[in-house]
Amino acid sequence: MSRKKYFKYVPDFEYVSRLPGAKAISDYVQTKNLFKRVKLSDEIFEDLTLFTKYKIENDDRPDNIAYKVYEDPNLDWLVLLSNNIIHYESEWPLDQNSYNNYLLNKYGSYENMYGVHHYETIEVLDTKKNVIVPKGLEVPSDFSITYFDSGTETEVIANNITGEVSNLVYEDKVRDDKSNIFLLKAEYLPVILNDIETLMPYKEGSTQYIGRSLVRGDNIRLYQ
Repeated sequence: MSRKKYFKYVPDFEYVSRLPGAKAISDYVQTKNLFKRVKLSDEIFEDLTLFTKYKIENDDRPDNIAYKVYEDPNLDWLVLLSNNIIHYESEWPLDQNSYNNYLLNKYGSYENMYGVHHYETIEVLDTKKNVIVPKGLEVPSDFSITYFDSGTETEVIANNITGEVSNLVYEDKVRDDKSNIFLLKAEYLPVILNDIETLMPYKEGSTQYIGRSLVRGDNIRLYQ
């Protein structure tokens, strides 16, 4: 299904015209209802066998990923849908040049990038190799813990168990997390396309309902 065909299934919405030439209170403008969207069912999301892992590289965009995986760049919407990405600007990793500019704008200088963002724990084990404190917990710089070591049957105070995480390391991790996505395997495309054709049309029962592909917004001018 190309992007053009996808929008064919997006139903329309009529709202009161605010155009300069609109004179009658009954004038409406018809457009695509971009708020009407489908999501993958929980059953599909939870079945990892339907997906494959993908690492976004520097110049990757949804359209060229769709071309690599599905041989169709117009399936870029499926790449986003498979990861429940709604706000592309904030949820998709920046390319390297944009990322460098983002860091400089946010922190002001390279020196500030290496400033401390927060502190995290290092792993703490007792003498029996049981994990007392896992690695990577965000804590104050002076965090410590007192625990009973069953191996030595003594009370132990563990301090100096934190490490600095710089602004750059933090931002790199955020970007890296965004870069690891899942893609629906190509053989399951018919399932998604069938869902779109089934779920996109409007259902009868609403006072705004005109047809399966059209609803009309309330005209507040009529009630003023």
